[in-house]
Order: sequence, then structure tokens, then C-alpha cells
Amino acid sequence: MEDIVLINITGRDRPGLNACFAGILARYDVRVLDIGQSVIHEHISLGILAAIPCKEDFSAVFKDMLFEGYQLGLKVDIKPVVPDSYENWVHAQGKERRIITILGPAISARQIAAVSSVCAEQCLNINSITRLTGRISLQNPQSRPRASIQFSVSGTPKQIGKMRGRFMEISRATGVDISFHVDNIYQKNRKLVVFDMDSTLIQSEVIVELANRTGAGSQVEQITKSAMQGQIDFKESFRQRVALLKGLTQADLDHILQTLPLTDGAALVTATLKRLGYKLGILSGGFTFVGEYLREKLGFDYVYANELDMENGVVTGRVKGEIVDGEKKAGLLREIAHNENLSIQQTIAVGDGANDLPMISIAGLGVAFNAKPVVRKKAASAISTTGLDGLLYLMGLHEREIRESISGTGI
Repeated sequence: MEDIVLINITGRDRPGLNACFAGILARYDVRVLDIGQSVIHEHISLGILAAIPCKEDFSAVFKDMLFEGYQLGLKVDIKPVVPDSYENWVHAQGKERRIITILGPAISARQIAAVSSVCAEQCLNINSITRLTGRISLQNPQSRPRASIQFSVSGTPKQIGKMRGRFMEISRATGVDISFHVDNIYQKNRKLVVFDMDSTLIQSEVIVELANRTGAGSQVEQITKSAMQGQIDFKESFRQRVALLKGLTQADLDHILQTLPLTDGAALVTATLKRLGYKLGILSGGFTFVGEYLREKLGFDYVYANELDMENGVVTGRVKGEIVDGEKKAGLLREIAHNENLSIQQTIAVGDGANDLPMISIAGLGVAFNAKPVVRKKAASAISTTGLDGLLYLMGLHEREIRESISGTGI
């Protein structure tokens, strides 16, 4: 019977440590059952779960590892593992796994402690914690500070609704976004990302900006607010608002495009995803003339929105064709995924309003961005403390990968 031991090596990192200690184990034909390593500020923590085939070699392995650690100024701790304990650990590998991401301008111990406490309350075990954002200089602060860490946890939450509620409370109280979702085979295999447009890709509601030019801005804004909060039917509200745009000209539409404010991080997130091979779509209850402008500017593959009816270059106050509402967005997401030969689990949907909930709820990863309360409450993932590029961290991308993907693009 093999002796199972857990070896922990800590201290100042330097090149060749793994080769050195693995070489010692190799001399005794030791089998590695598990291995993990992290380095923080030039200090290493290396763990090896090993099986020593010959019992008589245990003391020799112990002595050689301790001596090498002493020579290198490292602490080496070796503990025997009871076979039953090892088997219990093996059988636990089938447990459900989830990814929890904390995202904000900065992350404090208070926020990490709060999230960790919720995990403990829900009987979830934290297996690893990874920093996704780059190292932060204290002497040269970032102009757009970003901080993100990712927890990998195992186990089944006792009360997932309560867990989501606690995360929302922590978000409000401490100023960070906390998102969590099941870790499955689709986590790193998503290929289609669709965005709402108004108040998501751009900072304004175009229909309100257009209405300001007819003098009906406040009226349209109030109807829009009610629709985005789910208080009135979107299609009916849209017809009411478009009717108030009657008389606008092509020059008015062109003026809107010239002053269109992109959301912070929109150019970065689209450029990164395009370079990584993702297909991108706009599914909007806004207007096609804005969507086509963004397709040209940011490189979208699909654009679905509403078309303003015009006669002789003047807006009639009517909509051409079927209105794109929440259910239509969900149907379009399914249709695009099918056309791209993708499972719906390989999709990501991002939006801010109640009419985005249908597509957010069916996507593999649904994200509420600067969303209304009704949307934040129902979406598992949310971004409200950073720009739209925060999506890249929720997807599990490291800042290094983001920098590499946009190298040479000028962003």
C-alpha cells in the first residue's frame, strides 16, 4: 500500500524550484496525485499530494525534502494523509462548481470577507481565488481603475435565492459587482455575444434625444422609463413614442449619429471579443439607423432593431415592420445561435431594461448592465461599478489576455 503525503512548500520564489523538488520525488518514483501553485509578490506556495510507492522510502523523502528546503530558505511541511480521507476527497470531485466574480474600481478585504462568509453560510467550499485584473501601481494610479477577482467554489447552495439576495446586499453596501454562475463546459466555450443598444452600448436613449428635437422629450422620457421598468407593454409604449417623432428629418437623424456617446468600455469589449473570434450582435428596441452606424464603427455581425417609417425624408410617426420587443429579442438570439451552429448555452446577452430580460434569462450568461432594479433583481450577473469592458472579467478573461487581443488596434 502506498503512503499518501501532502507536501506544502512556501517561501521566496525563484527559478528552478519545481524542478528541484520534483526531481527529489522522481528519485523515489513518487506518483503525483494533485499539484497546485500560486505566487504572490515573489513568494511561492506550492502544494503536492503524492503517493510514495515504497513505505521504506517515506523517511528518506521526508529528509531530502526538508534538507533541500533548508538549503533554499523555504519552509517544507509534509503530512501523512489517511487513505479514507483521500478517498473522500476523490469522491467529492463530482460536486457542482460555480464561479463567483467580484468586480469594481477597487477590492477590499471587507468585500472579500463578505463574499467568503456567504459561501460558508451556503456550505460552499472555496477551491481557488484568482486575480483577473493586472497589478496596480500605488504611485501611478489608473485613469480607469479596475479590480476583479474570481472564486471557484464547489458544492450546492442551500438556498440559492437567499445567496443571490445576500450578494445584492453586499453590492449595494460596498460598491462592487458580484456575479455567480455554474461552471460548466460552456464557461470557456461561448462564441456569441449580443447587446442591447440604448443605455448599454451607447449612453443615451436615442428616442428621447430625437423627441427633444420635436419638443416632446419629457413626454417620451416618461413613457420610456415606464417601459424599461416593465410598467407598461413595450410595443404599445413604442408606438406612442414614435408617434411623437413625426416631422423629424434625415438631418435630425444624422445629427444624433454625430453626437452619439459610446458607453465607457464599449470599444474595448467589442474589439477584444472580435479579435478572440466571437460573433457580435445588436438586439435593440431602438432604431436600425443607429444600429447600422454601430455595426460600421464597432464591427458587429448582426443588427436587429426597429425601422422608422419615412416619406420624402420626413419621419411619419410610424414603425416599419414588426416591433423588436423582449420576446422578439429572445427569439432572435435563438435564431442567430442556430445559424451559427451554437447551443444557447454558448451565448451571452447584455442589457439594461425589462425588455432585455427574456434574452438575458435564456442566454448561457445573462448580464444586467447599469440596469433598472427589476432587471438587476432577476439577472444572475450584473455590472454597475465599471464600464462595459467589465463583461470581459465576468467571462473569466485575464487582463493579460485582453491586452494581447487588442495589441496594435490603437485602443
